[in-house]
Amino acid sequence: MDLGLTDATALVTGSTGGIGRAIAEALAREGANVIVNGRSEARVTAAVQEIGAAHGLVADLATEEGTAVAIERFPELDVLVNNLGIFPDAPFFEESDDTWRQVLEVNVLSGVRLARHYLQKMLERGSGRIIFIASEAAIVPPPEMASYSGSKAMQLSLSRSLADLTRGTSVTVNTVMPGTTKTEGVVELVQGLYPDLSVEEAGRRFVREERATSLIQRLIEPEEIGNFVAFVASPLAGAINGTALRADGGIVHHML
Repeated sequence: MDLGLTDATALVTGSTGGIGRAIAEALAREGANVIVNGRSEARVTAAVQEIGAAHGLVADLATEEGTAVAIERFPELDVLVNNLGIFPDAPFFEESDDTWRQVLEVNVLSGVRLARHYLQKMLERGSGRIIFIASEAAIVPPPEMASYSGSKAMQLSLSRSLADLTRGTSVTVNTVMPGTTKTEGVVELVQGLYPDLSVEEAGRRFVREERATSLIQRLIEPEEIGNFVAFVASPLAGAINGTALRADGGIVHHML
């Protein structure tokens, strides 16, 4: 399927690894001029070469200074994917104010700052896509990830608020909620829990024991999320707006 993304300029924040990289790869395969972002020049350069991306952006987009660098270099975008995020895994009583501030700065304010600029440009032009990468934890919050889950719930609210500004245009703002995905961090986690098992077997056991409601009963492949986001970013998805889209493997056990 041709998604109609040829020559579209797309920034994927936090895209040197994990889900962000898979999204960047999917967009690049569709012919988009992808901007790979990260804080490490070496990792950004390597990802640009391996993905075949059009540009690299070495900047910490969780800061005002990094956002200013992005806007100066790329004043307009066709697609903005707010993927940048951190997920401290700690009991609620051990999460300090500084931890909460950092999570909100990275997971929420990074997207707020970028959307404040790029959404306005998209509305002036009458077209564009903004996608927030949240998590099923936004609607099924685990007690050991209170700050992370809270930040992802804020993304759902923010996305819907911004979507209301697009009325009557071809701009859309949506959120995608992946389930537990086989990123580098998750692989390290499951291998640590089940060192005698292969990655695939460890992943299946983890899902069976820790994500029992999953219908697919395995870790989600990053490419599955990347392909889904590429569709949502495309002109073919014009009727999808203001929506929280689940790609969680059926973990969330309700109809909506």
